[in-house]
Amino acid sequence: MKFGLYAFSDLRKVSLDGYRIEDKSTLSELFNAKLALQELAGEYAAGLRTIAALRALEQKPASKLLTGLFAQARLQAAIDAGGASGPAYEKAFRRRYAELVAPLPWAVVQDGIRSGFGSSLTLSRAAIVAGVTTELDPAIARSGALDSTQAWKLIGSRLALKAMLPISAARGEVLRAYIAKSEVAKPDIWAAREVTLTAADKLAPVNVAIWDSGIDVSLFPEQLFTDPTPTASGTHGLAFDDFGLPSTEWLYPLSDAQKAAYPAFREMIQGRLDLQYGLDSPAARAVREKFQTMSPAEMHEMFEDDKVLGFYSHGTHCAGIAVRGNPAARLVVARFNDQLPDLPFAPTEAWANQMTTAFLQMSDYFRTRHVRVVNLSWGDDAQEFETWLSKTGGGADPEARKARAAALFALWKQAIQSAIRSTPDTLFVTAAGNSDSNVGFIEDVPASLSEPNLLAVGAVNQAGDETSFTSHGDAVVVHASGFQVESFVPGGARLPFSGTSMAAPNVVNLAAKLFALDPTLTPAQVIELIRRGASASEDGRRHLIDETHSVKLLKAERLVK
Repeated sequence: MKFGLYAFSDLRKVSLDGYRIEDKSTLSELFNAKLALQELAGEYAAGLRTIAALRALEQKPASKLLTGLFAQARLQAAIDAGGASGPAYEKAFRRRYAELVAPLPWAVVQDGIRSGFGSSLTLSRAAIVAGVTTELDPAIARSGALDSTQAWKLIGSRLALKAMLPISAARGEVLRAYIAKSEVAKPDIWAAREVTLTAADKLAPVNVAIWDSGIDVSLFPEQLFTDPTPTASGTHGLAFDDFGLPSTEWLYPLSDAQKAAYPAFREMIQGRLDLQYGLDSPAARAVREKFQTMSPAEMHEMFEDDKVLGFYSHGTHCAGIAVRGNPAARLVVARFNDQLPDLPFAPTEAWANQMTTAFLQMSDYFRTRHVRVVNLSWGDDAQEFETWLSKTGGGADPEARKARAAALFALWKQAIQSAIRSTPDTLFVTAAGNSDSNVGFIEDVPASLSEPNLLAVGAVNQAGDETSFTSHGDAVVVHASGFQVESFVPGGARLPFSGTSMAAPNVVNLAAKLFALDPTLTPAQVIELIRRGASASEDGRRHLIDETHSVKLLKAERLVK
């Protein structure tokens, strides 16, 4: 069976030297698939050469050190032991992995090391099988084929079962020892940069829209926009269902089963986040124990719930970040569903046209209600449409499916671009994305768009270091805290989430404060104040927002006027 351009059996033999692939993240994806096939085929020396090629592509300091490290230890151990199983192999792996990890600079690699440790605690056969059931089985059942991205996931799942899972406990022990020896907490730079406004600052009300999965409006009674001219949705904004039709639900609606699952999801999420960050907390241990008893079917059910419940929580979490420390902020709800590959129906031109109508209604609403800043913690590319088609019966012909996906994506892109252009007096702030990709190359929308009233944001951690997941490129202008950012979720609990989804509302927070202090500012002027106030890293890759500095610049300019 062929997947995309190559048969599985051919990819490990393919040289990419003759191809012009400008995006390093795309090359990395191909090299990772090739490496997995080489390891599965027992081509250990060739795999080590592929790891060297992968590292040469990396630009982030931590990624240059950590990329392929786990695989390198496995490959070297297999060469040492004459095979990839048995006591001699495990002993060789422990030695090789410890030798690779020991000299790593903790200050640079600690986030990646913690993530690897967390993976070693949670990797299980049930989780791997459930991942295939959840993400890949629908495409096979409905289209009889996988697209390229799904194919690489299938290869990775096979590698995880055969090569990673048997050695996962040993990996965890090596990382646990390294963490215990090296652990020094990174400083948190963000508290010193924060500005908290009060009524004494003589603030103007500023409407802040969260274009997302909706908001639990009950959590923001003092910071909620109330429209004197209600829409079909009500008095707090606009909401659209999955088909682009008006809805009266400010939060993404849950089924009865999902409502019943939400309390357990919310209780478990802290432990799951702790595991993700490699923290050995009581909550993490409780979740780990539960995971060890779950069957693949139970894991699959949890993964399906996670998709909806994580999305359900997303908009409220962004809203809490966006209005923090700003009594003048008034939240406007702009709800729709961006989980495109998980929608149960196939995309059509009629659907895309209806969503275009909905987006233009959003744009008109922002303009007529004088919304000054909009948070867009989401993004889509053509590949997502291809995956969506694959999972909903788009056919086995990869070229035809790709062409159809490109046509639908073009409509989607035009709809978003038109919405932004139709509201020139509103600043749109978007997340760069979490795929560690060049947003311009993959054409992630809206992050890749070039508009004078659009600002794309990358994510850094508490110390201002680039996160491993943040996407990048010329379109990404500034960076903000996107690691373990605490905010509300529906129901009122506060949880720390990570992602460029959290970095974007931190920039919205700053923009809304600038608009509150001076409502005469234009989007271009606010962007300039944010850029001038940011501090550049030594390598020039990051420009970290600084609320204190940007506000000082504004106040200084007002004095001059």
